[in-house]
Amino acid sequence: MAYLKAVGLRKAYDGTDVVAGLDLELEEGMCFGLLGPNGAGKTTTLRLCLGLTAPDSGEITVLGYPVPQRAREARARIGVVPQADNLDPDFTVRENLLVYGRYFGIARSELERRIPALLEFAELAAREHSRIQTLSGGMKRRLTLARALVNDPSLVLLDEPTTGLDPQARHLIWERLRRLTNEGKTIILTTHFMDEAERLCHRVAILDHGRKIAEGAPRELIAQHIEPQVVEVYGEGVEDWADRIGRSAAQRCERTGETVFCYTHDADALVHALDSEPRLRYLHRPANLEDLFLKLTGRELRD
Repeated sequence: MAYLKAVGLRKAYDGTDVVAGLDLELEEGMCFGLLGPNGAGKTTTLRLCLGLTAPDSGEITVLGYPVPQRAREARARIGVVPQADNLDPDFTVRENLLVYGRYFGIARSELERRIPALLEFAELAAREHSRIQTLSGGMKRRLTLARALVNDPSLVLLDEPTTGLDPQARHLIWERLRRLTNEGKTIILTTHFMDEAERLCHRVAILDHGRKIAEGAPRELIAQHIEPQVVEVYGEGVEDWADRIGRSAAQRCERTGETVFCYTHDADALVHALDSEPRLRYLHRPANLEDLFLKLTGRELRD
């Protein structure tokens, strides 16, 4: 059984399609990434799947329940980490978990049994009596993730869970999310961090203007759409170098700001040429999910 299935999903506001005929299907134990520029329809898709927004057309089934018709029953088995932390500042760390669990009708005795493990999961056992205002951004994000697990959900939805966090906090969140999938939890993740999606997601769907433009395992999509080697070149005279050498030695070159991105099947000629250009600096690396994302959605700024 698919844990989540959407067919022909559509939602428009003021005559503009925000979600335009979207099909999705998630299997148990999968971490599935929804990627796209600002305004691509990621958050609206999550709201539709939770039954918080009614679709204009299409069908949604979540954990065997039709949504929005039986969204309340589906949400009882879902954990949600929203974009912005909405912890209650009047309560301590422990009280936030306790009160949130009561919304699901979980007995206090059962919550008291679950909370120590949730605090350990979030590495907040030493801060269980602290007020929310005293926590760092990373601590708040970990508490929000722990709170989403208080009802022992089968499906966890995370909307940009690591935005604004420092590298140490991001890596800790990643480790915890991998632990959840190893335990059999199913995860839907939206993120603007392509390295995050590449590390965590078994499959990704890239959305643009409400439409799905690609779907698959990250490495398979990269191999399908992008040359395997990338040389990033920057410094004084980079455009002149690209015209003289880069565009003939690479399969494809793109300039963004002060950097020229050269995509190629064999970077030896490019690297050799750059070694005799003292004014230029370069980075030679394998192609990644960000290269794929930018090729499919463009490099122009989205508001």
